[in-house]
Amino acid sequence: MDLFDQNLLNRELPLSEILRCKSLEEFVGNENTIGLNTPLYNLIHNKKLFSAIFWGPPGSGKTTLARIIASSTNANFIELSAVSSGLKELRASIEEAKQKLKYDRQRTIIFLDEIHHYSKTQQDAVLSDLESGIITLIGATTENPSFQVIPALLSRVLLVKLESLSRDNMRAIILRGIEYLKQEYFSDECIEFIIDYANGDARSALNLLEYASKASSKNNIELNTLQQLAQQTRNNYGLKSDAHYDCASAYQKSMRGSNPDAALYWLGKMLVSGEDPRFIARRLLVTASEDVGLADPMALIIANAAYQAVEKLGMPEARIPLAQATVYIAKAPKSNNAYKALDQIMLDIESGQNYPVPMHLRDSHYKDAKKYGYGQGCIYTHNSPQEEQQFMPEELKDTKYLI
Repeated sequence: MDLFDQNLLNRELPLSEILRCKSLEEFVGNENTIGLNTPLYNLIHNKKLFSAIFWGPPGSGKTTLARIIASSTNANFIELSAVSSGLKELRASIEEAKQKLKYDRQRTIIFLDEIHHYSKTQQDAVLSDLESGIITLIGATTENPSFQVIPALLSRVLLVKLESLSRDNMRAIILRGIEYLKQEYFSDECIEFIIDYANGDARSALNLLEYASKASSKNNIELNTLQQLAQQTRNNYGLKSDAHYDCASAYQKSMRGSNPDAALYWLGKMLVSGEDPRFIARRLLVTASEDVGLADPMALIIANAAYQAVEKLGMPEARIPLAQATVYIAKAPKSNNAYKALDQIMLDIESGQNYPVPMHLRDSHYKDAKKYGYGQGCIYTHNSPQEEQQFMPEELKDTKYLI
């Protein structure tokens, strides 16, 4: 194949694949994890094979890093997608690895993309060969491995957390793409638009750049072209992902911290991302009870009214009562005394302070109750409101839980 044919073949590949980093020196982003002289950098630079799970958002470099490891260690590289492969393909790959090790003395990396889609049985299938050194396993996932990967597998691999690429990282990648596409004109405004659109995902950025290049009649790309091609922002929000729980956490903490603007921001992010408004309404109920509490009992009433309104309205109208309740709860005074006192009581009871009901407080409204002494000596408070009596068990008579 001559150079012309090779270039033609390359141009048929996606731009993101053509520009994929081939070495550690080219790798962009996550400098704290894979930068010069970090432990991970040194492992790869010293050609040491290791099993790992790369956990990070789309386009953060998980597949690229796995391929760099294979290339630097001269390992046989088998790439499987957990979405489209099963035990049959996995076992065939393990058998290939055995043959490579036996006859060629070559180690094999099995790369499992989207490993969180594998069942427990499928994940179990790699354990013995991983343990014996037949294979080196590198998994990639956008989901928290603590929830999606079995503990036995997690204990045998290095967990590497990758973050979304920074704006500077994204700018460097986009400029590399512009240079490759030989674009004569490309404004800073266009670059900033792609950075905002891709939201830290290098693949999305390069895909949009490539589509815009092909859609442009001249050898330049205009902002209008990018805007028409970019139909929605990439927010990397999955309803079962960390972002789902992290946004809910930020939402509640913002209300607890009496910052209505921040609370509304996280509310907006969840709604734009397709979050179930009923899930959000339940967070309102929790915050009104846990954080506002008795400082403003109306907060729980408003949160409950918002929940009922969400059930009746649905989106997009449900956003209105959600916004109102969010602002009210964020601005309300805060007190967690009631539930903190209850938590302490439950803890004390579980730790052994589990005392019987005093005789005078026991139910006496049934036959033979008085024969056992139940209810004797109890004072009817409405008749004698000034007269004191003991309601705590004798062992806790002086204990105060509410601060």
